[in-house]
Amino acid sequence: MPNLAKRWSLPQFDSVVDLAEWLRVSPARLDWLADCQMRQRQISSGPLTHYVYHWVPKRSGGSRLIESPKSTLKEIQRVILQEILNRAQPHPAAHGFRKRRSVVSYVRPHIGSAALLRMDLSNFFPSISGARVKGIFQTLGYSESVAHMLSALCTNSVPRTVLEEYPRDRYAFVRNRLPQGFDGPHLPQGAPTSPALANLCAYRLDCRLAGLAESAGGRYTRYADDLLCSGDEPFARQAHRLMATIAEICSEENFRMQMRKTRVMRPGVRQHAAGVVLNTKLNVRRTEYDQLKAMLHNCRRFGPVSQNKNCHANFRAHLAGKIAHVTGLNPNRGQKLQAIFDQIEWETKSPSVS
Repeated sequence: MPNLAKRWSLPQFDSVVDLAEWLRVSPARLDWLADCQMRQRQISSGPLTHYVYHWVPKRSGGSRLIESPKSTLKEIQRVILQEILNRAQPHPAAHGFRKRRSVVSYVRPHIGSAALLRMDLSNFFPSISGARVKGIFQTLGYSESVAHMLSALCTNSVPRTVLEEYPRDRYAFVRNRLPQGFDGPHLPQGAPTSPALANLCAYRLDCRLAGLAESAGGRYTRYADDLLCSGDEPFARQAHRLMATIAEICSEENFRMQMRKTRVMRPGVRQHAAGVVLNTKLNVRRTEYDQLKAMLHNCRRFGPVSQNKNCHANFRAHLAGKIAHVTGLNPNRGQKLQAIFDQIEWETKSPSVS
């Protein structure tokens, strides 16, 4: 696809040696970082590993594996992201991990719908295999050998010892659902290249679901693994049938829907997605607003350290970001939170949240 590469001004490489020169590493070091022989599956820690692993609890039960690349590999992945992946265009329905797109742009098309279908994809990043990632790079115009090397740099195989550390909890069934794809090349959640590659890998899925929604008189958007479809009354009458068709399309595109999280929401109930209420206008959920307001009050009374229970490295910026999110949805509520934030005593003077 040389025309596609030319249209997006992508760097071109005649060989893996050219790729190594572009990345400013030797071919031998590039091969080691890419781990094409998957030697990393045998070791879980130490100076020879390329990733650091830790399990993070999910709200719904079970745990999510975060695979964080070490500095050398992460820097190479950032170059690939900036110079190649960010120039490739995902489907317009994709709103996650994109400039000038956000949760607000993701939910805005669905305000005031007669029916809102909210769906989640299961294990979004690890379900995308190294073979699919290689196919993306080949579609971008790279040769088989170069695409294979780029894919290997952006995917990972988790050591068996790490998978055996999957935390046990009261949701015993969750342990059995740990995807098998983890021990083969897959997109690691924690690598800077994974979100952009996931969007590109979901291009066919987005095309098909956008077409399905349009044929039913509705709209479709996606934010990472969260899917939304909505429409007026004619769409609403087909909602449950469309849900089954969407699940089938996801399966055909090698994604799997979490059926227990699938919802059809009519105007008589609170229509919400990604923490945003959208029945008649965009708004933050009342419980989320009340919790943030209480936290800010406690920061003002007892000091911010007392409320930083999740040990955020920059708690001040964390709170400022939450206030900015509320302000973008409901300026009046945002102003009230900002007023409390400005009264908190920090070690240095806090500027107002813009």
